[in-house]
Order: sequence, then C-alpha cells, then structure tokens
Amino acid sequence: MANKFFSKFKPEKITKESAKTLAKDYAFILAGCFVMAVGYVFFIDPLKLVPGGVYGIAIVLHHTVGFPIGLAGLCLDLPLLLIGTLWLGPKFGLKTVAGVFGLSGSISLLEFIHDGTPLVSDPSATFILTLFGAVIIGIGLGLIFKSRATSGGTDIIAMILGKYLKHIPIGKLIIAVDSTVVLLSLCIPDFDWTIPLYSWLVIYVEGVVIDMVISGGRSSKAVFIISQNPEPIKQFILNDLQRGGTYLRGMGMYYNDEKNIIYTNVSRKQLPALIHHVHEVDPKAFLSILEASEVLGEGFSSLQEKASE
Repeated sequence: MANKFFSKFKPEKITKESAKTLAKDYAFILAGCFVMAVGYVFFIDPLKLVPGGVYGIAIVLHHTVGFPIGLAGLCLDLPLLLIGTLWLGPKFGLKTVAGVFGLSGSISLLEFIHDGTPLVSDPSATFILTLFGAVIIGIGLGLIFKSRATSGGTDIIAMILGKYLKHIPIGKLIIAVDSTVVLLSLCIPDFDWTIPLYSWLVIYVEGVVIDMVISGGRSSKAVFIISQNPEPIKQFILNDLQRGGTYLRGMGMYYNDEKNIIYTNVSRKQLPALIHHVHEVDPKAFLSILEASEVLGEGFSSLQEKASE
C-alpha cells in the first residue's frame, strides 16, 4: 500500500532547457510570496481584516492570543498539505511546498520589521488601505499561479469537499470556505461590524487582480488546440487537470491535411499549466484562448440550476 502511494511521486526530469524555466518559476513563487506578505503585514493585518484562507485564520489568532501570523500560517498549512496528499494524492508538488514556506518566511520577516500599526491612522483611509492590500495580495497570488503552483491552505479543504460534493462547483466551495473564515473575525476583541464587509471586499478584489495578472479575463477559459501530437495533451487534460474535452475533425487550409482539434474549458489557475505542457509536447502547436463568460456542465456551474432560473 505504501509503495503504491509513494510511487505516485514522480520528480520532474531536469534538462538544460527546463532548468532556466524552473528557476524562473521558483523566482516567481518567491516574489509572489514576498508581495503577498507585504499586503498582509502592512495593509490587511493592521486593519484586523480576515480575508479568508489560512492567513485569515492566522490573523484571528494573532489578534486574539498574540500568535505570530507567519508561524500560525505555517502550522495550519502543513497539516492541510498532509491531509490533502492523503485524500487527493501527491498532486501539490515541491512548488506548493516552496510557496507555503516562502509565504510564512516572508511574513515572519516583515513582522519583525513592522510593528503592526496602520500606515495611516485616519479611519477614513480604511477603504483605500483595504483596496491597496487586496490588489497587492492578488498580484502575489497571480505570480504564484503563473508558476503552476498553488497557495495551498483552504483551497485544499475545498478540493476535499469537492470530492464528496460533486454537484457543487469547486469555485463555490472555495467561496464558502473563505466566507466561513471571514466570520471568524467575530472572535476578534473590540469587534467592528465593518470588518467582515471589508474582508469580503478583499476576497473579491483579489480574484479580479489574479485574473489580470495571469492574462486577464474571467474564471474560465475556452481553449482550442491544434497539434500534430494531440494524445499527450489529451492525457494531460484528462488526468492532470481532470477536465474533459472534445476532438473536432478539421482540415488545414494550406496543405489540406486532416487535423485533430482539441476543445476544452479550464479554470484560470489551470491555464498556465496547460500552455506550458502543450509547449513541451509540441512547440509548433497552435492555441486559441477565448474568454468564457459562463461555462455550464460537469466541473463548472450547474446546467440544471441555470436552466431552472
């Protein structure tokens, strides 16, 4: 049983060509972690906002029992990574581990530098500080997602719930989990009823900024892929991204040769990984990426619910 489990861990083969890309990915991850840390330590924590996720819980612990945010986040993230690996398989990889330690370390460093007081003491500046904090965190998360890593945390809880609540889209589960964390702000001493409202604003703005960083657009992308080697791409979409797709038969206009066109829909987080894989399999492939204003069906929004509206 154990051998079967650990056999799933397949380290990436490092070649001369991929070494530079790998270094770039980890640079993006570390940069994204530091940018996020700036948003949390200088903008979000001084306002006692709880913007969902593991570090929302860490902020609550910081303001209730005085626990350092960076250390609290790490203590919460590591068990979630272990649980996620046991429940879902070892799909998170070293990049997510680097993100977990990178974010915790960056926050701990900035906590040592900053004393936790708001940058502006005027209460009327709360909105602009909240907005700036959300934008900064969104930029950091976008950089991490572009490196085909995740921020871990409550996303893992949502993925575990999604394994059993298959009729609920993963995006809605993430919002539900983060909203539950926001409500933990009720535990903070000297509670201000505006804190949850500002916290939900942070979650919304983060999502918008992540879209812009990754390449702009909405939460889902419609992708057409024309490749001379479609089978590995098909397997990647089915097995790694756990998405479906459709083969469309086509004919090239120049040589009149038959082509297999893959049509699929992926989330904004999955798009960078798909582009990277297609390039590795077939550098001469052609991709057309379209904005999907709404995707209905298995894995996305419910077609039945939409039809009944």
